[in-house]
Amino acid sequence: MENAVRSADKSANAGLVQKGIKEALFAALISFGMFVLYVGLKTDQNISNELVIVQRWGLLAIFVAIAAVGRFLTVVFLRPHLDARKLAKARSGELDISTEKGFFHTHFLKIALIALLLYPVFIYAVAGPQGSLKWVDNFGIQILIYVMLAWGLNIVVGLAGLLDLGYVAFYAIGAYSYALLSSYFGLSFWVLLPLSGLLAALWGVILGFPVLRLRGDYLAIVTLAFGEIIRLVIINWTDLTKGTFGISGIPKATLFGIPFDASAGGFAKLFHLPMSSAYYKIFLFYLILALCMLTAYVTIRLRRMPIGRAWEAMREDEIACRSLGINTVTTKLTAFATGAMFGGFAGSFFAARQGFVSPESIVFLESAVILAIVVLGGMGSLTGIAIAAIVMVGGTELLREMSFLKMIFGPDFTPELYRMLLFGLAMVVVMLIKPRGFVGSREPTAFLKERKAVSGSFTKEGHG
Repeated sequence: MENAVRSADKSANAGLVQKGIKEALFAALISFGMFVLYVGLKTDQNISNELVIVQRWGLLAIFVAIAAVGRFLTVVFLRPHLDARKLAKARSGELDISTEKGFFHTHFLKIALIALLLYPVFIYAVAGPQGSLKWVDNFGIQILIYVMLAWGLNIVVGLAGLLDLGYVAFYAIGAYSYALLSSYFGLSFWVLLPLSGLLAALWGVILGFPVLRLRGDYLAIVTLAFGEIIRLVIINWTDLTKGTFGISGIPKATLFGIPFDASAGGFAKLFHLPMSSAYYKIFLFYLILALCMLTAYVTIRLRRMPIGRAWEAMREDEIACRSLGINTVTTKLTAFATGAMFGGFAGSFFAARQGFVSPESIVFLESAVILAIVVLGGMGSLTGIAIAAIVMVGGTELLREMSFLKMIFGPDFTPELYRMLLFGLAMVVVMLIKPRGFVGSREPTAFLKERKAVSGSFTKEGHG
């Protein structure tokens, strides 16, 4: 009997290995077809300013080998392990989510907030004033901007169920509102921050009116067109926006009127500190962190209010929502306005941080990245979206530091040029392993006697 079982296992393993080899060869063929024109061949200019084709077959072979080996390991080892794990859970009757929470899971948000508050101080102490600039700016402020944008879009997409592909337009409205009003009228950052959000919310209502009867793909097309219209207006209205040249010399934010410059009343001289631009970056870090906390607080409070319940009801079934007497017109308009307002806040902060805005910062790719972060994190989950932003945005920024990859792929390999390729690959991997996002479960706002988290496996699109 044991010999029969062993022989059956050997034949099963042999069949699995054979299947893995076949799929690995198939993956190698597909990757070759995808990357031959993108990686294997490269256009360049020679000394005579002529366009020439550079062949990089060695680099292409490495990409193909990685795809083949990865597919083989997935078929032979990873997938059987995951299937066996699911089968064991099903037989034992274990739920997809655990009802018992450990210390880290219970206090995760508090630990994360404390870590964020100490992050600039720790980096400044370790790397010094100049060394901390990169880590505070690129890996701190940049990630938090995308966290705030994704949380704002989460109100429209995750809570209200309205697919918005032109969200970057509100980001642009906030940025250009701050840039123009501060340049022409001399208004301060603290006045223009709420004003930019209100202007973006007004445009959110303007967008909401034409799309009241649209859903799904049609809504996505209209919002995409809205984003492109805003971008084209900014490019062509050169008398006001200076077109593709952008607006430079935008005034910086101040700390209660204290500027971050080298003047006698500047921050460094006032507190008897050595001159460094790190103080302004640290100030901006805490400012965008406060804006993110404001976004999260407002989102959580709105979810518990009748308007938040109306958003979630409309997301699940708009017809049933109307039958219950909910005014879907005001529900949609408030969702668009609220999400647009936070996009305007982020845009005005971006303009103050950069000191320069141009149409290059408001392309459709930015909307796609923000939407991808919302989907990958788990629609409706603030924690999951924040994790997705850290992984995706931080991961792409980390590519700039991976110069050691040139030892593997050759001296001409530039890692940051492949950030969108790796971004897409990461999306595919995450969607295969966690199809409902990083956080597929969520505790409901309305409950009877006891609050229980609902697994994403039992809900539509994992909303919870």
